[in-house]
Amino acid sequence: MNAITLVFVALCVFALAYRFYGLFLARTVLGVNPERQTPAVKMADGHDYVETNKFVLFGHHFAAIAAAGPLLGPVLAAQFGYLPGALWILVGCVFGGAVHDLVVLFASVRHKGQSLAYIAGKEVGRTTGRVASVAVLFILILTLAGLSIAVVNAMFSSPWGTFTVFATIPIALVMGVYLHVWRDGDVKGASILGVGLLFLAILAGPHVVASPALSGLFTMSKHSIALTIPVYGFVASVLPVWLLLCPRDYLSTYLKIGTIALLALGIIWVHPTLQMPALTDFIGGGGPIIPGAVFPFLFITIACGAISGFHAIIGTGTTPKMLDSEKNLLFVGYGAMLVEGFVAIMALIAACVMVPGDYFAINSSPEAFAKLGMVAPNIAELGREVGEVVQGRPGGAVSLAVGMAYIFSSIPFMKGLMAYWYHFAIMFEAVFILTAVDTGTRVGRFFLQEMIGEVLPKFQEKRWMPGILITSGIFTFSWGYLVYTGDITTIWPLFGMSNQLLAAVGLIIGTTMLIRMNKARYAPLTAVPGLILVCITMWAGYLSIVNNYLPKKLYLLTTLAVIVMVLMAMVIVGAIRRWKELLAVQSPVTDPYGEPVLEVVQE
Repeated sequence: MNAITLVFVALCVFALAYRFYGLFLARTVLGVNPERQTPAVKMADGHDYVETNKFVLFGHHFAAIAAAGPLLGPVLAAQFGYLPGALWILVGCVFGGAVHDLVVLFASVRHKGQSLAYIAGKEVGRTTGRVASVAVLFILILTLAGLSIAVVNAMFSSPWGTFTVFATIPIALVMGVYLHVWRDGDVKGASILGVGLLFLAILAGPHVVASPALSGLFTMSKHSIALTIPVYGFVASVLPVWLLLCPRDYLSTYLKIGTIALLALGIIWVHPTLQMPALTDFIGGGGPIIPGAVFPFLFITIACGAISGFHAIIGTGTTPKMLDSEKNLLFVGYGAMLVEGFVAIMALIAACVMVPGDYFAINSSPEAFAKLGMVAPNIAELGREVGEVVQGRPGGAVSLAVGMAYIFSSIPFMKGLMAYWYHFAIMFEAVFILTAVDTGTRVGRFFLQEMIGEVLPKFQEKRWMPGILITSGIFTFSWGYLVYTGDITTIWPLFGMSNQLLAAVGLIIGTTMLIRMNKARYAPLTAVPGLILVCITMWAGYLSIVNNYLPKKLYLLTTLAVIVMVLMAMVIVGAIRRWKELLAVQSPVTDPYGEPVLEVVQE
C-alpha cells in the first residue's frame, strides 16, 4: 500500500468528523452556550485562571495532550501490521477520543474548571469522587512516569536534541514576559519572537555537537536525564501558568504541527510504500515488542492517538481554567484530538515505511531479534547514515526518528542530511513529550491540594505558596522515583492500561452528566465507547499482571495495577447506580440558567 493513500484517508475522515459529528456533539448534544461565562472569566486570578486567546489555548492544550502516545504507541503497534493500528486510530479518535475530550472539557468548564474527581463527586456522589481522586492520582503518577521514560530513551547521549529541548525553556520565559508584561496580549509578536528563537536554537544544534565543551555539557546519561526531568516538572508546576507552561506549550505546538505537516508533505512528495504488511504473523501473540495478541493489547498500546485518559486530566486541569468562551470548546476539545490522531497516523507510516527486518532489529533486544530468524538488510547502513548505533534500541523513539529521517532525506536537495533529520526527530519527540509532563505535574499538584485540603483547608488556597511547594514536591518525587528505577518494558504497559481505564471513566462520568442534563437520548454516544473500553482494558490489565509482571516478580507494579483496576471498578459501579437513579426521575426541573435538568447540581 502506498503511504500517501493513508494520509489522504486520514485527512478526509478527520475533516468530515470535525465538520459534522463534532459540531453535532457541541451544539445539539452538549448545548454549548457562548453567553455563559467560563471559569477563566468568572474566577480570573492571574495565576491559574487566565482568559486566553483560543489559538494560544489550542496550542497549549494540543501540546499538553500530544505526548508519547501518538508517537510511540503506533510505532510499537506496527508489530501487528499497519492495518490494525490505522483502523483503531481512525475509528477510535473520531468516536472515542475526540468525543471524550470534548465532553470532559465541557463538564469541567461547567464545574468551575475543577478536576475529574471533583466532577465525579458532584455528578455521581461524594464517595465516588473520593475514590476517583485516589485513582486519578495513581494513574497520573504512572502516566507521567511512562511519558518521562520515553523522554529519557529519546534524549540520552544526544547533545543536539538535549540542547534544543533545554533552549525551549528560556525562550518560553521570554515569550511569557513579552506577552503579559512588555506587550500585553500581542500574540502575533510573541509568536514571531518565539518561533524565530526556536529556529535559531535548532540551527545551533550541529555547532553544539561540534564543540567538545558544549557537547560534553549536553551529553547526559539516562540517570542524569531521569533526575533532570522531575526537576523541570517541579519548576513548571510552581511558576505562574502564563510565565512558562502556556508559552512553552504554545511554542512547542509550532514545532509539533510544523514537523507533522512537513512529514505529510514529504510523504506526498516521496510516495513511500508501506513495507510492513497489513497483518503480520504476530497478531495472535508471540511478538518481540508487544507480548500479547492484537486483541486486546493494540488498544492499550496505541493510547493517545485514539483515546486517552490523560486528556481528561488536562481537560479538567489547566485548559478549562483558560477557556475564554464555550463557543471554542469544539475547536480546542474536539479539534485538538483530531490533530493528534493525524500525528498518530504519521508516526505509524514512519514506522511502516521501514523494511520489517530493520524495524524489528531496532525495536527488539538482540536476543529477541535473533530468535525471529529475520534479516535486517539496511541496519548497518542506517546506523552509518544517522551517526549512531540504532540496532537494539527498543521503545519506539529511535525507529520513529529513523523513519522520519528516511522520509525527509528522500526529498530532493535533502540527500546526505539524514543525520541532521535523525537528531532533529529525536529533539522533536522529546519536546512533544515534555509538554505533557509539565502540564501533568501541575494538574497533579491541583489534585493533591484538593485532597489534602479536605483535611487541612489551608491547602485549598490556590495561591498559598507553602502548599504549592509541598504538593508539587510530593507529587514530583512520586513519579520521578518510578522514572529513575523503571524501564519502558515495565512502565509502558501499565501506563497504557491505566490510561485507557481513565478514559473509560471520563466517558462514563460524562454520560452521567448528560443524563442529569435531561439528555439521556444522547447518552449512548459516550456510554457505549466507555463500556467497551472498560471490558477491553480490564482484560488487558489482567493479562499484563499474569503474563508480564508476576513472572518477572515485579510486585510493586503488580500492586499498582491491581489498585488502579479496583478503584476504577468502584467508580464505574457508582456511576451506573447513579444512572439508574437519574433515569427514574419523572419530572425535570429548571436550573439557574433556565435549562431543564433532572437534578440541579451546584457547580
